[in-house]
Amino acid sequence: MKFKYIFLSVLFLGLMACETDVENPGANYPDAYLDIDSGDADFSTYVSMGESITAGVSDNSLFAAAQMNSYPNIMAGVMSMAGGGDFTQPYVSDNVGGINVGGQQFWGPRLFFNGAGPAFVSGSITTEATNVVPGPYSNMAMPYAIAGSFVVPGVGSMEGLMAGQANPWYVRAASSNNATMVGDAMMQQPTFVTLVPGNDFASYAQFGASGFPFGTVELDGPTGMLAAVVGTIQALSSTVPNGVITTLPDPTTTPDWNSVTYDAIPLDQATADQLNGLVQAYNGGLIFFQSIGAMSAEEVALRTLATRSPGANPILIADETLTDLSGAGLPTWRDANANDKISLQASTFLGQPVDGVDPNSGIWGVSAGLPDFGVLLPSEVEEIQTKLAAANAALAGSVPSGWALFDLAALYNDVVTTGVMEDSFNMTGDLVFGGFFSLDGYNPTSRGSALIAKRMMEAIDATWGSNLSDSGLDIGQYPTNYPDGL
Repeated sequence: MKFKYIFLSVLFLGLMACETDVENPGANYPDAYLDIDSGDADFSTYVSMGESITAGVSDNSLFAAAQMNSYPNIMAGVMSMAGGGDFTQPYVSDNVGGINVGGQQFWGPRLFFNGAGPAFVSGSITTEATNVVPGPYSNMAMPYAIAGSFVVPGVGSMEGLMAGQANPWYVRAASSNNATMVGDAMMQQPTFVTLVPGNDFASYAQFGASGFPFGTVELDGPTGMLAAVVGTIQALSSTVPNGVITTLPDPTTTPDWNSVTYDAIPLDQATADQLNGLVQAYNGGLIFFQSIGAMSAEEVALRTLATRSPGANPILIADETLTDLSGAGLPTWRDANANDKISLQASTFLGQPVDGVDPNSGIWGVSAGLPDFGVLLPSEVEEIQTKLAAANAALAGSVPSGWALFDLAALYNDVVTTGVMEDSFNMTGDLVFGGFFSLDGYNPTSRGSALIAKRMMEAIDATWGSNLSDSGLDIGQYPTNYPDGL
């Protein structure tokens, strides 16, 4: 069967009415006759550090047009009118996105909206991690960079790349084989810095609280995220007089985890009848194991699969918290319910054969449980939100003297809860048409990046007495989507 994106009840014609202009809007502002002043800040050498949001990741990949419209590049354009210097970025090779390592795909191309849901763009990935274009760059943020990777040597090394322990985007941009991201930032003797403290929570959530492609993520503890962030802050603030540190958004409230409903499996009568044989066999196994004391009545009730019927049916998921009886032939499956969160990324393989071609191998979410990386259980959502609240409180208490805190988490929360009006645009948490979130459901569109830049400049003005906000930056000049074949 072919899974359909029934979670998006939108018309493709509406999307096509949105702007797709990818020219650099920076050419339209600020007014050449407008006096933009830096106040007590010094923007002469602005360096940004961070992760995917800061690097310019959009639509689940890094591509040149989105890098051009990253929020630090937008801000640097305004800062240039207040004494700011050139702002350099490690631009990738194309607008397809993705990156190869030794000619083999490491990360896939960007997404575009094909009228039904997110789909991969056509074209070949030409960005190669081993083709080094050494920095340092003004934008030292790297896609999916966790806090620990800011300070660890080898994250940008060729040896680390071959061992699967390096960030390929940093490998192609590092100033030397043993460089660190924070070291490359400091090498430029910045006068002003912005820091988003890492992709840790976003990455942990994106893969169902099960890990991360570059290794496991430690959210707390003496060697975890906060320890690395404090080290980064101390290094930067030792010589950089002014800067901005942000809080981290809650990924569990974004469209990434709130677009695919738990009952997003459409079935016809024939398929439902066929699946009900599997349902009966599985439920019979539950009753047997309860009868021999291997499972409680409460767990049996949770795991009992509903009879399949024409129309929308629950997604079959794997739940690692269930009693493991796989050795006895009973998978740890249950029906998803309204308390579970299904990843937007899972929609690309829901309804597809487990082995990619043979339907007899099982169908993800239909006759085979959706794996852990596609699901956030209620306990995992609680874990992420609890640890994130503690991390953001610690970040707020770690802002050095002369620096400021920008509440990026609050901006994200406002977008997904009430919407944010800016320049006649209502930016909401809706996928595709909300304007703020790109098709990966977490990273911003170019217009979303412009909103971040605008709000961060307001915070800078309030702290240092600058007037960057007088530049006339209009978020409507920035696109919300990029078509296939860009």
